[in-house]
Amino acid sequence: MQSNKYKSVDRSIIQQLEMQFGTARVIVEKAALEEYGRDHTEDLVFPPAVVLKPVSTVEVSWILKFAFDNNIPVVPVGARTGLSGGILNIYSGIALSLEKMNQIVSIDEQNLQVIVEPGVITQTLQEAVAAKGLFYPVDPSSRGSCFIGGNIAENAGGARAVKYGVTKDYVLNLEVVLANGDIIWTAANTLKNATGYNLTQVIVGSEGTLGVVTKIVLRLLPAHTNEILMLVPFYRMEEAAEAVSAIFRAGVIPSALEFMERDAIDWSLRYIDDHSLQINKDIQAHLLIEVDGNYPDVLFAEAEKIAEVLTAFKTDEILFADTVDQKNALWKLRRNVAEAVKSQSVYKEEDTVVPRFELPTLLKGIKAIGDKYGFRSICYGHAGDGNLHVNIIKEQLSDLHWQSEIPKGIREIFELTVALKGTISGEHGIGYVQKNYMDIPFSNIELELMKGIKKVFDPSGILNPGKIFPDS
Repeated sequence: MQSNKYKSVDRSIIQQLEMQFGTARVIVEKAALEEYGRDHTEDLVFPPAVVLKPVSTVEVSWILKFAFDNNIPVVPVGARTGLSGGILNIYSGIALSLEKMNQIVSIDEQNLQVIVEPGVITQTLQEAVAAKGLFYPVDPSSRGSCFIGGNIAENAGGARAVKYGVTKDYVLNLEVVLANGDIIWTAANTLKNATGYNLTQVIVGSEGTLGVVTKIVLRLLPAHTNEILMLVPFYRMEEAAEAVSAIFRAGVIPSALEFMERDAIDWSLRYIDDHSLQINKDIQAHLLIEVDGNYPDVLFAEAEKIAEVLTAFKTDEILFADTVDQKNALWKLRRNVAEAVKSQSVYKEEDTVVPRFELPTLLKGIKAIGDKYGFRSICYGHAGDGNLHVNIIKEQLSDLHWQSEIPKGIREIFELTVALKGTISGEHGIGYVQKNYMDIPFSNIELELMKGIKKVFDPSGILNPGKIFPDS
């Protein structure tokens, strides 16, 4: 789709770009454009007119100034693992791929900090700092492929957010290229900063709509040495959700607490071709619970306390992962749920989050709304922080039903979520597919304040247009 507001990328524009960057980093082949025009959001494809692959902040600055002067839309693109359509080029234009800016610039072992470029894969960063006895806790399921820059754009969380927090809690400073090509740093490399407005936190979670992040300063933690991981089967799905709050009320803060309903775990087992885990046919859901730290005696005491709490619920035998291989197998099971669902059917994934005590009410409501609108949902997610991913499965539904009825059901799910004092995205962002639901959590006044911030950073509206804000 090309808006009359923006200039088309014609052959003369392509020639100017090729003169600046050479043909190898100016991509115009149709098949490649289609690949860069999709992420993991449903089956949506919006190809850009051209893909550019800068290797430095200076090159990013040149591209944005060129786009600003020529009124061409620019969408920053990372690993394309997003689930809200954040990198879709709905107005064509330039896809600004940051994949070649993939260096870990420095690891500061004295101050427990790291400086990285946006194209660094999250797991690559984690392994690099782990080799020096350090720990970067942010742990999205796609950590083996997603980029740190994308984590910044979406304020990514993941399994260990329940204890350690999300991306915003580790970002100290950002180098950002603004829409007109200006380059700024947002803060200082300090743990405390009460100096003016917090531009760093304005950029984190802004989904590439305010600027392009080119360097990132993250704080690190000392690595811990021990974990205990357990898989708990529940005969009733609602009781699994109820147990989450009960564990915290007992005084234990797990490092991860994941919920998977029965279909989620069954589909993941089939997807990874794992036949080692035998599940009672009457089990409806599982909790995957981890505690971590440096003192085994403390961890065993916490695990025993969790087991004591769980006696109040109807569970099957708890599986304790005793070896590294067993732990890895359970985490592989959890991390592959989304891919397993995707392999089965077209789906819409909603990213609800509520205060954790409200999880049973949310879960029950989602199933009732599914019955009302005739869809099946598979739920899983980071239950420890109230974050429930709702996968609505198309399966045999007609295109008409999918397009007309399902959005009504999604709206009711979001209305329920907000009524429970939650919100409509915990970590996936708003992007393209959730933008028309933003009237549910926000008033017109609040949305206009956000639009005002966008206007200050991006007066021409060239940065990732058509995202976050409702169409009308």
